[in-house]
Amino acid sequence: MSLDSSLMSLRWRVFCSNKRAFYSLWIFVILFVVSMGAEFIANDKPLFIYKDSKAYFPIFLSYPEKVFGGDFDTEANYNDPYVKNILLKNAFVIYPPIPYSYDTIVMDLGSPAPTSPSGKHWLGTDDQARDVGARLIYGYRISIIFGLILSIFSVVIGVSVGALQGYYGGILDLLGQRFVEIWSGIPVLFLIIIISSFLAPNFWWILALTLAFSWMGLVGVVRAEFLRGRNMDYVKASRALGVSDGRIIFYHILPNGLVATITYIPFIMAGSIATLVSLDFLGFGMPVGSASLGELLSQGKNNLTSPHLAIVGFVAIAVLLSVLVFIGEGVRDAFDSSNA
Repeated sequence: MSLDSSLMSLRWRVFCSNKRAFYSLWIFVILFVVSMGAEFIANDKPLFIYKDSKAYFPIFLSYPEKVFGGDFDTEANYNDPYVKNILLKNAFVIYPPIPYSYDTIVMDLGSPAPTSPSGKHWLGTDDQARDVGARLIYGYRISIIFGLILSIFSVVIGVSVGALQGYYGGILDLLGQRFVEIWSGIPVLFLIIIISSFLAPNFWWILALTLAFSWMGLVGVVRAEFLRGRNMDYVKASRALGVSDGRIIFYHILPNGLVATITYIPFIMAGSIATLVSLDFLGFGMPVGSASLGELLSQGKNNLTSPHLAIVGFVAIAVLLSVLVFIGEGVRDAFDSSNA
């Protein structure tokens, strides 16, 4: 077994010994898998229909109502009682566990929306008669994807800037540090709110604006590692042998810098999700109608007589952010040199 693989095995054992971090990782994996397969869990279209010796997959393909014996050329509304109880009466139909999508308006509520949790709507409905459980699953997906993409690009930018500053030093390091100091002093949330007030908010705009500031936390860590690493004997020997700067940076110093960077990723992800939730709560985030954890909290604030909205939103956000922080603590302990 190589030294690197044995070291990674040791770090994995240290991480697993932290039960809180280990179980948090499993919870996050479950949330990730469930949210990525949201269409198979919460959808207003059946997963499979078998009628008149023919198989249909509405979750993947759009079928006009005429295909099932109806009158219209438009796509069938599978929650319509006429389609469900007459056209598909003798068909074999597999519905998702939650037969509603995040934007499905439930038309057969027994009381005005929002309604409390019931056997039909496990987490109740919101003030626009949409199933809260379905919106929660899709909201988790948006939040997790947002956090993952932002974390990856933040690491790429932060590591690149820190590596260049630390390796070359001099005027490049001086100017880079002054820029980071000025840039980090800008109130991020207020700036995003101001820009969102005259630009139509969407996923990519919010991601780009948040990314413009999220990378700075990594610069100092990577810069310090490169300032230390460039004076190591093996780096000086590589220079003397004519090894290019790019090879020295990527193959000799960067692996050490990434060790410190990895421990920051879960915390960056938690912070990015919190930012998205804050913007959605204030109404400056995702477009109106999008499945969003922040919008769910906002509905809870606006509908105090329906406490299930606030409770579901709070618990959902608390669980997601908590497991990310616990995972980050476990990763930090695993990469701690005193444990290696």
